[in-house]
Amino acid sequence: MLELKKIRKSYDNVEVLKNIDLTIEKGEIVSILGPSGCGKTTLLNLILGLTNVTGGHIVFDGKDITHMPMEKRGFNIVFQDYALFPNLNVYENIVYGLKNKPNISTPQEVQDLINLLGLGEHLNKNIEELSGGQKQRTALARTLVMKPRILLLDEPLSALDGVIKESIKQKIKQIARDFKLTTIIVTHDPEEALTLSDKVLIVNKGTIAQFGRPEEIIKKPADDFVRKFILKQLEIKRNNIMELFWDGNASAAENYLQVG
Repeated sequence: MLELKKIRKSYDNVEVLKNIDLTIEKGEIVSILGPSGCGKTTLLNLILGLTNVTGGHIVFDGKDITHMPMEKRGFNIVFQDYALFPNLNVYENIVYGLKNKPNISTPQEVQDLINLLGLGEHLNKNIEELSGGQKQRTALARTLVMKPRILLLDEPLSALDGVIKESIKQKIKQIARDFKLTTIIVTHDPEEALTLSDKVLIVNKGTIAQFGRPEEIIKKPADDFVRKFILKQLEIKRNNIMELFWDGNASAAENYLQVG
């Protein structure tokens, strides 16, 4: 269990996060969602240990880790740009971290991850030969062989097209389920957050606007900001699809949306 207690963060006397109280259960997928500049990436960095808190406490499995160095927390992140090593092939990228900690994953566990993520045929390829989805899966594999206690993902699907995006979403869900791995995702996309996560944390101007299951947020938005930020964007998407199919009646569009 990860607990954030009255977390505050300021830069140059400007408060970016204000009294964040949050509990994430083991194995949950939680998306942090909000507009640019709301504080969601800062919150991810505080959990990772990349940034120090200004006030409050971070507790993991009952232990206060507020001032614990990042390398001792055992949390790993997959960055938006994947941060793969261009001079190494896919397999070398995946096992890179095992050089310093060779006993974390056995060769069989590494192979199981490669199979799970469908990377077997790509192991000898250079990074520049990979598609965006293949790079994302390689970055996930490299992180997972280190057996993180929490997996952090920064905009993991933003550079991917629709079909690949859905495939990666399913892989993330499967990984979280199979490994009982707490997974925290930063995203700006409401649809992505609502379809991928067990719970969604919506941040607005450094505070929690709402935290709950996707169906709760859809059916009972906490305030006008949540309603406009979430439901308005989904309505825009729906209207765009309706316009594509419009033929004097809404039947074709409605059928498409029901199938989707």
